[in-house]
Amino acid sequence: MTGKESPPNGKPGFGSRRTVRAALFTLFLLLFPVLLLVAVAFFPAPRTLPSFQAVREAHRPSEGYLIDRHGEILQQVRADFRGRRLPWVPLPEISPSLVAAVLRSEDKRFHRHPGVDGIALASAVGGNLLPGKGRGASTITMQLVSLLDGGRKARWTRERILAKIRQARMALLLERSWTKGEILEAYLNRVTFRGELEGIAAASRGIFDKEPGGLDAAESVVLASLVRSPNASPAAVARRATHLSSALGWSVPAAAMEALAGDRLQPAFLAGFRHDLAPHAARVLSPGAGERIASTLDASLQKFAMEVLGQQLGALSSQNVRDGAVLVVENATGDILAYVGSGGDVSRSPFVDGIRARRQAGSTLKPFLYGLAIEKRVLTPASLLDDSPLDVSTERGLYVPKNYDREFRGLVTVRTALASSLNVPAVRTLLLIGADEMARRLAAFGFDLPGSGEEYGASLALGSADVTLFELVNAYRTLANGGRWSPLRLRSMERKGVNRRAMTRDAAYIVSDILSDRGARGTTFGLASPLSTPFWTAVKTGTSKDMRDNWCVGISDRYTVGVWVGNFSGEPMWNVSGVSGAAPVWTDLMLHLHGNHPSRAPVPPPGVMAQSVGFPEKADVDRKEWFVEGTEPVFRAVASPTEQPPKIRYPVDGTILALDPDIPEDRQVVFFEARDSRGVYDWDLDGKRIRGEGAALPWHPESGSHILSLVGRDGRPLETVRFTVRGNPVH
Repeated sequence: MTGKESPPNGKPGFGSRRTVRAALFTLFLLLFPVLLLVAVAFFPAPRTLPSFQAVREAHRPSEGYLIDRHGEILQQVRADFRGRRLPWVPLPEISPSLVAAVLRSEDKRFHRHPGVDGIALASAVGGNLLPGKGRGASTITMQLVSLLDGGRKARWTRERILAKIRQARMALLLERSWTKGEILEAYLNRVTFRGELEGIAAASRGIFDKEPGGLDAAESVVLASLVRSPNASPAAVARRATHLSSALGWSVPAAAMEALAGDRLQPAFLAGFRHDLAPHAARVLSPGAGERIASTLDASLQKFAMEVLGQQLGALSSQNVRDGAVLVVENATGDILAYVGSGGDVSRSPFVDGIRARRQAGSTLKPFLYGLAIEKRVLTPASLLDDSPLDVSTERGLYVPKNYDREFRGLVTVRTALASSLNVPAVRTLLLIGADEMARRLAAFGFDLPGSGEEYGASLALGSADVTLFELVNAYRTLANGGRWSPLRLRSMERKGVNRRAMTRDAAYIVSDILSDRGARGTTFGLASPLSTPFWTAVKTGTSKDMRDNWCVGISDRYTVGVWVGNFSGEPMWNVSGVSGAAPVWTDLMLHLHGNHPSRAPVPPPGVMAQSVGFPEKADVDRKEWFVEGTEPVFRAVASPTEQPPKIRYPVDGTILALDPDIPEDRQVVFFEARDSRGVYDWDLDGKRIRGEGAALPWHPESGSHILSLVGRDGRPLETVRFTVRGNPVH
């Protein structure tokens, strides 16, 4: 028998390769602990290890959080896109089955080793020496050290060996200062389970839509199987989970495991989207990763506002209404209590913020126009206005305002004109006040108009300006606060901004009283409309041109509520008015807000007095009316418009006339017109007095800017306008 032949019994001899390897492996197992201790002892000391408390406090979820005034989470916002992390979860709040599965899969001697498992490491090294598949031996503590170190991967063999030794030493040191529970808790909150899901909170909620404490046995072994290979296929994860379940002595059928992994391990994870009540408000405040911003919002009111808006949009869907917005504020503080920027799932454009979007205001600006006229003592609530066909000359042609119902009512009081939202009287009032004056008044109420009053012209009375619901609600809140404007507040504890007077207290009170008068409102809306509440409220609706926007804004003694419905795309609605569109949502919110404490009417300020008045030509019923002191009628009767001082009817202030170069100069004539049948007045053009008789005075136009005044026979100017003539006539 040669030296290469086997012994007669068929067993390998002492000199065979298998025997040599086995001997080396045995020697390695005996010497490994000594070698490890020597390596760790002489390896350079690692950097200072952080404490468990420091690691926990440094944890930053990838989400920012918007909190309501009571501490409830309203909205989560993704702020860090490097990984998906949710708030830290304490170990007692993690399912025991998940803990058991992870320990069995990753480190079954976790509670018995000092941070480095010598047996596992020796087996891993020996396994790499012997034929077959190599194995790893990093303990959970060593893996945590790597996670705390940023998870840096070594590039080549020598560097990997040194990194492992360094990792081992840090693991031994970590175990001296941290408890086993702290190590396990930190590991489960830092390890990546699947894709971008970092930590047990993100994995549990993202994959199974559960809190970590509610994971069952099957879900636990699936998650534990992901730790070693986070991006494995669902089939591979199911096989590993089945083996792990058997090793734990759990009877989870393989088919059930395959079904669970196949169903849940999909890319559309749900982590972090359980709180989605105020996305538009969160976008305004923009919390950073891990930041919790306390807002002024009230979660319960926010939910209710979303519900009633969604229900109304659903009811109006057949009338081509898809979008809406709601803003509720507290009058005294300016705190925003509900901020619903869109109709959510009902909307075609749910990410558009309808509270900040600019839309045509419609009739919602009329209260500020009439308030200005009352403040300037040009009108009183009992003044009579002419609701009859009106043509207003503009540089673009004639502007012909019409009422919503296409009807005219003749003489009406200011109270009726405002409460019933009549258009023609509003335009006549603007012609008395001037568009530029109105634009300045709107600016005082916080409206940021992109154009001047002259650019809007007479149409400004009917809300041709683009405004936001944010501006509109705060302007009405200003009425509730007696004419004092201050900024709204969305962030809790934010410093209150400076306030300013936008309207006199007397005028604000009278306008609010008119808007609360259901009798005066009945001309257009009836007595039993959604605008009528069982307690004191003052409210105004508005509809823009072609039914593109529908508003309802109103106040109580404590709150201001604004609602807009329409389409962000600009499509017109079909047969939707202020009463049928936005008003039902406004009413529901007011009833909800005042369920336990009805709103009370404000107390009249000292500068306002009540007086009984009668009206000529049956323009209105005799009643007691409010007046700014000094404007009340002397004889307790309102004068007919024919007895009022004369006013310039044409040209209106700011008119631009264009001469026609094809018509000879002596053929071109402009008529100065006054509204007065008595004709007891003169005209003054550019300082030159012109004797006037009758209602119209012919004038041959001259190029340039002109100042025209209507002058009483006593020499006192009654009204002054400015106009311009452009072009050169034919001579």
